[in-house]
Amino acid sequence: MNPASSTLLDHDEVGRILIAVDASPASLRAAAYVQGIAAPGAHVRIVSVAEDPRRLIPLDPLVGVDLSSVRDELLRGAEDAVTQAQSIFSSGETVVDTEVIDLSMQGRDLAHALLEAARTWRADLLVVGTRQNRRLLRWLEGTVSEPLARICPCSILVVPVSYERDICGGPKRMLFAVDGSSPSRHALRYGLKFATKQTSLRLVHILDQAVRMSDFVPLPLFEDALVKEGNAALAAAAELLAGLRIAAESAMISTERTGDDVPHAIVREADHWNADLVVMGTHGRRGISRWLLGSVASRVLRITHVPVLLVRPIAA
Repeated sequence: MNPASSTLLDHDEVGRILIAVDASPASLRAAAYVQGIAAPGAHVRIVSVAEDPRRLIPLDPLVGVDLSSVRDELLRGAEDAVTQAQSIFSSGETVVDTEVIDLSMQGRDLAHALLEAARTWRADLLVVGTRQNRRLLRWLEGTVSEPLARICPCSILVVPVSYERDICGGPKRMLFAVDGSSPSRHALRYGLKFATKQTSLRLVHILDQAVRMSDFVPLPLFEDALVKEGNAALAAAAELLAGLRIAAESAMISTERTGDDVPHAIVREADHWNADLVVMGTHGRRGISRWLLGSVASRVLRITHVPVLLVRPIAA
């Protein structure tokens, strides 16, 4: 981040950023995004995981076969991925170190190896790139990033490979999905640490019109309750920002009554508004709408074209 683009809040909770990389363009996009948002003096660790060849190749036809050459090639690939990502930070003020994890020496899968790396290093933020609907080199796409989003001890930033904007100096347009819960308010505060005075902010609450409870509650009463809940969520977020003397626009966004859901509404709004970053809590309220839950966050990751920051709630 450009030092001249001071953030609205201090980066005190985001000083240690772990980037998981492989040999894909998605990983380079994730590293470039971090280079744009990291505060001067932030400590970045770039980690690549070398697969265990015994997990990649069926064992029965290879009984007694020496897989050391395959292991060496996988390690070289991981080292090359780390080197490429590290070169992105060559001209900045960010402190960067690297690590290659050899899964042939561990009994873990990819997700849990990254989880342990984040926990051991005490990362404040884990960053991964993702490629939707690709079959090769898949360890950082939905098959891994979704489990990480559920079990990671820190917040997680997912950067789609399709996202190509230059965010030097920080995100220009940040979209916050809010639901009025305590985790949602914490996600708002956390996300503001990446916003600068030049960043446009937008608060949205999704009114899920596809929800069906008319067998139990008259539909007009149910919809009125959803609107009331949404207005309260937006008002609470606006009050928090007002207390920090930060301005933002807000909107209630409705899903279509059929063939739509909350994740698609969030992604659609982010695309229409040209957001550079979507901020969500990983857990939210369990009231009438129940929309900002972990399952919604995971589904957003599958379809987003915009980087998504999933903020972990404060530990009890």
